[in-house]
Amino acid sequence: MSGAEGGMTSRERILRMLDHREADRVPIFDSPWEGTLARWRREGMPADADPAAYFGFDRFQLLFADNSPRFERKVLEETERYRIYTTSWGQTLKSFRDLDSTPEFIRCEIDGPDSWRRAKARIRPDRDRIDWTWYAAHYKRLRESGAFLAADLFFGFDWMHSWVSSTETILAALIEEPEWCREMFDHFLDTHLALFDQVWDAGYTFDAIRWPEDLGYKGHLFFSPDLYRSLLRPVHEKAVRWAREKGIRAMIHSCGYVEPLVPDFIDIGIDCLNPVEVKAGMDPVAIKRRYGDRIALHGGIDASLFDDPEALMAQIRQVVPILKENGGYLFSSDHSIPPSISLPDYQAVLRTTREAGRYD
Repeated sequence: MSGAEGGMTSRERILRMLDHREADRVPIFDSPWEGTLARWRREGMPADADPAAYFGFDRFQLLFADNSPRFERKVLEETERYRIYTTSWGQTLKSFRDLDSTPEFIRCEIDGPDSWRRAKARIRPDRDRIDWTWYAAHYKRLRESGAFLAADLFFGFDWMHSWVSSTETILAALIEEPEWCREMFDHFLDTHLALFDQVWDAGYTFDAIRWPEDLGYKGHLFFSPDLYRSLLRPVHEKAVRWAREKGIRAMIHSCGYVEPLVPDFIDIGIDCLNPVEVKAGMDPVAIKRRYGDRIALHGGIDASLFDDPEALMAQIRQVVPILKENGGYLFSSDHSIPPSISLPDYQAVLRTTREAGRYD
């Protein structure tokens, strides 16, 4: 199967959802953990299978350009259990080989305004930050396959506290050193937009921008809506304006409880919110009924139910018919697919989803 098995390409299907129009069915795609793929291979999925093709996911392809400070990447320690290494963003991480989890963050190069200024000088929109070989090898095939293409931007609070500095440092800086935060947000975004201008001008156009911006946790935002409006909303607006000038969509990924900010997302022109995290307190049905004609939703299926496939399928049968009304919905879990679900059970989940997500 493929993303076009219903007669529409993935791109056509996703664009109709973002335009709040019905299609043949809702788009379907998700991201299994490596441990999940290992289990499924043991249960019969061919070892060389592309999961997107194997499961008939819609083709949603992220495009990249490097706006990191380009710090040295090296392995500091490696054992049978873990690996300690540095990243181009200046983080020292510890990743465990047999665990599907985020890595342990040990230290970061950027820990204040002085170290930021040294790093900032390294962040320029140089042409060699774009993998032109990849675009030449894959772009035409992706377009011919009907894939939906989105430029992945790294610039906001989520990227700063997750991959550039520490959560504690950035949360304190939002209050104590807001100009430093504002300077980082703007510089990372401006650099990335300049790089993707080069990609676009070279003929490699795309359908949307997308950026990770986890602004909440369980039941709460990381900071007040007023602080968001003061420091982050302006840079979000800049990203959306750039997209609009190119005639493309803007999509935000924001885990956690972010419902108080949905009106702001709508006001600045964001087209789609992902992942609508149920286990954090988000109510996708209530959000759909209140805002569904103004912002598309992607996700809203509780990933904590993957260890209970019957409960998961019951939720899909209950909420997907509501979320898909008048378009504006893209199906996925509100996180990644854990290894707690078997291959046959996941295939049953997809059958249930295709039935619930079909437009008559």
